[in-house]
Amino acid sequence: MNAASRDADVISIAEQRAARSRATGVARERCAATTADGRPCRNYAVDQGRCRVHAPRPAATTDADPGVDPGVDPGADPGVDPGADPGASDDAGHATSSGARARIRRADDEAARAAARVAREAQKRGWQPPVDALGALHEVAGASWTDHLREGAAFLRRRLTGDYEVDEFGFDEDLTNSVLMPLVRPLHRHWWRVASHGAANVPSSGGGLVVANHAGTLPADALITRLDILEQTGRHARELAADLALRTPFVGPFARKTGATLASGPDADRLLERGELVAVWPEGFKGVGKPWRDRYRLQRFGRGGFVATALRAQVPIVPTAIVGSEEIYPLLYDLRVVARLFGLPYFPIVPQLFALPVLGPLALLPLPSKWVIEYGEPIDTSAYGPEAADDPMVVFELTDHVRDTIQRMLHRNLMGRRSVFL
Repeated sequence: MNAASRDADVISIAEQRAARSRATGVARERCAATTADGRPCRNYAVDQGRCRVHAPRPAATTDADPGVDPGVDPGADPGVDPGADPGASDDAGHATSSGARARIRRADDEAARAAARVAREAQKRGWQPPVDALGALHEVAGASWTDHLREGAAFLRRRLTGDYEVDEFGFDEDLTNSVLMPLVRPLHRHWWRVASHGAANVPSSGGGLVVANHAGTLPADALITRLDILEQTGRHARELAADLALRTPFVGPFARKTGATLASGPDADRLLERGELVAVWPEGFKGVGKPWRDRYRLQRFGRGGFVATALRAQVPIVPTAIVGSEEIYPLLYDLRVVARLFGLPYFPIVPQLFALPVLGPLALLPLPSKWVIEYGEPIDTSAYGPEAADDPMVVFELTDHVRDTIQRMLHRNLMGRRSVFL
């Protein structure tokens, strides 16, 4: 620091104000109001002996911003003057309230004028009006979409809290009703437009064995039949699945959770003893992977294990015919060499593969054939007795009877349909 800086005079704010007053010859007047804590206001007076904060408010102003009053705290009550004398006149309070109402009216008018300008500009430029997304969803999906949202939220809450049950076979009814069936339902109702007949023949309670034909390259008919039985009777048909399906990663665990179990005698016996409704497709991979030329010709029903199971449990057998599943993926050729290489029962070549270069992944969608499911008259097994399960002649005879019944039902429904897709 130099000498000049050390010798500089220090002038206080009070001395500056006194020098300013001597220069003008007039001392500036202080505000006559008092603050909220009772002390004199130290601001300079600007209007009628009051500062900007305590000056009287006019009833209406024209130059001020519609929503802002200079000198007023934006968070304060428009009708209360901070620091004002509690004994102020009622006329001043009335004028303040009138001013607040006037400002509100001006703000509303300005908002209306702004909205009108936006509407005129949008019309001039050809803009479309804004879309209410929730309203549009309500119009498209109907009032039930809110129910779906509630059901989804309830399902997530049950999964997070563990409020669901899994039986000894791994069947998770809550997961099946909330996830699998809603995914399959659009295919059942809108894509394949399934029409079913004879649902009254399916037992409404107690054990029963539904036996159906199998086709379509992919086992979609099993899912569709299970959903149709659920919607017609309210019961879950427990599917007897092949060992390969249950050993497939992701598919196997999900199949068990949604009601499938191994197609074996002990598992089937336990399900029927518990009074469950069981569904089986005896053709197996021979049926689902048969070529197009053999469509609707039933393959061999194995060794009749399902009949022996029904005889042991003394439950009725419900023959079921499914028309329409053969056309979803017509199998033109089976690459058996490739199938053996990958350990698969068949490797299909379907018409959709030839449309891949043009349609991309959309080409792999199944064809929208029209489906018909018929549940035939139940075949009573109680007349044979449970000991008949050990008699091969009775088992083979009853197996052929079930197979012939389903074949006749298929021919009858094929003769009655107008078209594959209508």
